[in-house]
Amino acid sequence: MDIVNQLGENNVMVIYLFCLSFFLRTLLILIGQNWVKTISHTATLIALPMITFVITRVISGNIALSLGMVGALSIVRFRNPVKSPFELVAYFSAITMGIAASVSWYWAHFLVGSIIFSIVSIILLNKLYKVFFSKSLFEPSFTEGNQLSTLEVQSKEIVSFLQESDLLISEAFSDNQYRYILTSNKFDELKHIALKLKNFEGLISMNVNR
Repeated sequence: MDIVNQLGENNVMVIYLFCLSFFLRTLLILIGQNWVKTISHTATLIALPMITFVITRVISGNIALSLGMVGALSIVRFRNPVKSPFELVAYFSAITMGIAASVSWYWAHFLVGSIIFSIVSIILLNKLYKVFFSKSLFEPSFTEGNQLSTLEVQSKEIVSFLQESDLLISEAFSDNQYRYILTSNKFDELKHIALKLKNFEGLISMNVNR
């Protein structure tokens, strides 16, 4: 009977971890971490908490088994290159989620709640920074593992709405020409801007790269 009760409790915990992992995936996408959209990254993020949960449950209370498991797991390493430091943080959070859930539901809730608080705080700070300083607090990076599209514009005249755009990362003036570079992980945003520029009289050239 104890085995049946324990099995039922573990099944509930696995479902709970699955939901938390998928929720964490959604949060990552909301802040622009599009690398997690792939099936391999999604499966990894969902599987890690369950794996660590089972490992922690198996070795708890058994010192000999704990030492043997540590030795066996030390052989396993990630061979896939990590493109973003935040990717490591996401995986480490998933592992910690599984360990925390095996100890107490409270710590699993506390971990996810802390992550939610951090992400919401970052988003709010970025919006406040835009309100007071008219620009984003963060800069896009090609090394974060997300695919960024670019729009390069050359013009004889100043393009004011490009200067005010949050997507602008570079602006230069040389040889009586203004050069603007905008980036976004949403190609449609740059395409919309390109359509607006088609009728601009001072336009010299324009390139949209996906």
